Amino acid sequence: MQVNGYIKKWPMVAVLALTSMFSVVVIAKYAFISFSKPASSAVASTKKTLTKNTIESVHRGSILDRNGKPLAVATNFYHFGVTPSAVEQKNSKQFARAVAPLLNEKESTILRILEDNKNASFVYLKKKIDQTTYDELKRTCDRNGYNSSVVRFDRIPGRVYPENDLASQLVGFMGADGNGLAGIEYSMQDTLSPMVGESGEEVQGNNVYLTIDANLQSQLEKVANEAMESTQASGLMLVAADAKNGEILSYISYPSVNLNDYGNASQEEMINRPAAESYEPGSVFKVFTVASLLDEGVISPNDKFVCDGIYEKKTSSGEKVKITCLDHHGTLTARDALKYSCNDALAQMSERIESEVFLRKLRAFGFGSKTGVELPGETSGSVRNTSDRYWSARSKPTIAIGQEIAVSALQMIQAATAIANGGVPVQLSFIHKISNEKDEEVFAHEPVYKERVLKDSTAKYLLSCMETVAQSGTGTKASLGDISIGVKTGTAQMADSEHGGYSDTDFISNCIAVFPVENPEIILYIVIEKAKGETYAGRIVAPVINKAANTIIDHLGMSRRGASSLAHSGKISIPKDPVITFKDTMPNLRGYSKRQILPLFDRKDIHIKIVGDGGWVTDQKPAPGTPITGNMEIELIFK
Repeated sequence: MQVNGYIKKWPMVAVLALTSMFSVVVIAKYAFISFSKPASSAVASTKKTLTKNTIESVHRGSILDRNGKPLAVATNFYHFGVTPSAVEQKNSKQFARAVAPLLNEKESTILRILEDNKNASFVYLKKKIDQTTYDELKRTCDRNGYNSSVVRFDRIPGRVYPENDLASQLVGFMGADGNGLAGIEYSMQDTLSPMVGESGEEVQGNNVYLTIDANLQSQLEKVANEAMESTQASGLMLVAADAKNGEILSYISYPSVNLNDYGNASQEEMINRPAAESYEPGSVFKVFTVASLLDEGVISPNDKFVCDGIYEKKTSSGEKVKITCLDHHGTLTARDALKYSCNDALAQMSERIESEVFLRKLRAFGFGSKTGVELPGETSGSVRNTSDRYWSARSKPTIAIGQEIAVSALQMIQAATAIANGGVPVQLSFIHKISNEKDEEVFAHEPVYKERVLKDSTAKYLLSCMETVAQSGTGTKASLGDISIGVKTGTAQMADSEHGGYSDTDFISNCIAVFPVENPEIILYIVIEKAKGETYAGRIVAPVINKAANTIIDHLGMSRRGASSLAHSGKISIPKDPVITFKDTMPNLRGYSKRQILPLFDRKDIHIKIVGDGGWVTDQKPAPGTPITGNMEIELIFK
């Protein structure tokens, strides 16, 4: 071989030797893999079997409201499949004629699937059929001699959501593999469906009782629906919390999704807005700005600020700041500035506090951090640092009026707990309690109080300022009259995702409320997104606060001024729910509530199917007195 001057002989020999050695190694590894293939397949098969057995061995716990009303309960679905060659031997036309009506398919469709898969060892004809369809299909197959060599039914865990879209983003959804995909179904997966041990014994998951009250939730969703329709908004959030213990009593994110038809939900319906969405809150944020400034002692309740309709400032470096106000408010105190929602006065106040101190105070409220609630996908929002590239002379006064900062609805509620609780925030929670299959309590929520954020005097002063806003300021349409309420409204331009900057047509309109002011029990926060026409929060959100607050007050039986009172011993006797017993025949379940029939879902010898959205059983199939058979499906109609 002729070797040219650019290639040396001995390096070339070394390269060829290394190449040969590499080839030998590759061939050896390939041979090893080839001979090991059957063993690998066996491992894969075993893993598949273990996964299936694990799913079938775990009985997923239920999700209920705080009073025991079922929101998510376990059920079974089935995949129905066939061996095409076995069907052909039995006459495919006869088979199609027998099963097509039960599968709600055309005979021609079944025949085409069989023909297209005639060489396949197995093919599914229909997935996720319900218990009733399974029972009818099984009887038909048995009657026609289609045994396990011809047809196969694969049982898979399923979920029924009796209340459909009620608090849907909170409850979440379970996938076909038995794992939660969103909401509490996802975040409490290990509690609802624990891992099966090596022995493969059956495991019953725990039941999770949420803090929300389903009846109150339903009433408030009606209020929210009316607000969506009247404002033609694209989205709405409503969160109501117990001010003293942090439990969320109602959680609304619109548009919502029917959990029983989750697969057809739109992207907008699946967004968990109060937890996952961050936005500039606008003037509502002024409450926390004033609280921070007062608590740091840089302003006092008696300090005066003059609003001439515009805030202007020029720094020593030549940077100009200009913030406009809605009016010329004249001389104002901090209370007046909140009452009229004055941008000019708030910007002037912000000059008195150092930027780092101000930002540290806002972070102490919880802004810029996740609240830590039991929900996936929670946003941290955004609080800028003075070292950020976009920090400017405009940043501090702009943040003071609720811009250049991103918050979530949950963060706003969390921050408000500090004002409602004398300066000490309380951790928000969605879990009221957890019980096992014997209904024994294994966890009960206890309030978790955080480090003090404000002096008690500061918190009380802010509550009185918010009450002034409701009495004679921008939030008068939220005033309740017979129960004191403190509010703060805010309207902010939304970001223009297409062109940058702010949109001229899309607004966030929001309002936060605390009531009663003298002894706060409830924090209520409502956000309306992209309303059409009127967008000013004082006009479109404050009235919704009024309706929602009155709904909460009536539902909880809170005392109103002037309401008659009655002395009572304080002892209430509540009769236990009657135990539903099954003997040889079907009992009469008419008149039972969803909570009363909940224990039936834990039975393995019957299958419960719920039809309708009502609270009480009005009809049942089979009828009372019908002989009970193994694995009988019982259909309960609720109205």
